[in-house]
Amino acid sequence: MSQPRIIGIIAGSGVYPATFIAAARRQCPGVKLVVAAFHGETDPHLADQADATEWFRVAQLGKMIRFFRSEGVTEAVMMGQISPKNLFDLRPDLRVLLILARVKERNAETLFGAIADELGKEGIEVLSATTFLDDHLPAAGHVCGPTFGKRQLADADFGFRIAKETSAHDIGQSVVVRHGTVLAVEAFEGTNACIRRGGELGRGKDVMLVKVSKPNQDFRFDVPVVGPQTLETCAAAGVRGITIEAKRTLLLEKEKVAELCAKHQIGIHALDAVGGVGR
Repeated sequence: MSQPRIIGIIAGSGVYPATFIAAARRQCPGVKLVVAAFHGETDPHLADQADATEWFRVAQLGKMIRFFRSEGVTEAVMMGQISPKNLFDLRPDLRVLLILARVKERNAETLFGAIADELGKEGIEVLSATTFLDDHLPAAGHVCGPTFGKRQLADADFGFRIAKETSAHDIGQSVVVRHGTVLAVEAFEGTNACIRRGGELGRGKDVMLVKVSKPNQDFRFDVPVVGPQTLETCAAAGVRGITIEAKRTLLLEKEKVAELCAKHQIGIHALDAVGGVGR
């Protein structure tokens, strides 16, 4: 009789970790799910859905690894956001200090990659953050809400090309555009702040959010995500269209997103990086 899988969840904020837990329960009967939660970030209700939970400060890597090992974790996923204020207010343990000392460029890919390496040294494999979530990765074409017109399709193509360029330089994965003009580029402040800034500059008229994956994206972490919070932020900022990358962007709480798209008249369209808009 095979042993059940034991998966550790390094859980930031938002609905992403809960979505993963629900999908894992459906697709992998008998799986044991162990949550590493962070004070001020992780939803406290997540503990009710897990088999074991322990709370940490951000950057307590050594303690987290000891917890995972005590629970028999052999695989792990990283998902959810950590707010910039917590990343700037680190009180790192020795293991994180050693990582920071050897990482020259401090971005999501290098830092999370180094953490994945540390977990690997302990026999814990870091899985793709889209594990069990294939049905949350929309295919190319119209996704929900109003369909794009000719002007919006042109902005989708334009914004997609710009976002691919900025993401290649680790600047950010989202841009806000209007009529062939870049209004805002996501950086360290995060997507929601970028949306608000772009909406203000575009005065809420024909403004579009474009969100892509990085070239050669490491899908173990920093996967582009759109969920209800994204829709609410777009609605408040006057953004009327969202372009995502087909099969490489997670759409969380799909039913609620569809309801919000209908309510706020915001269209979502998925673009294939190879074939172009609608292909």
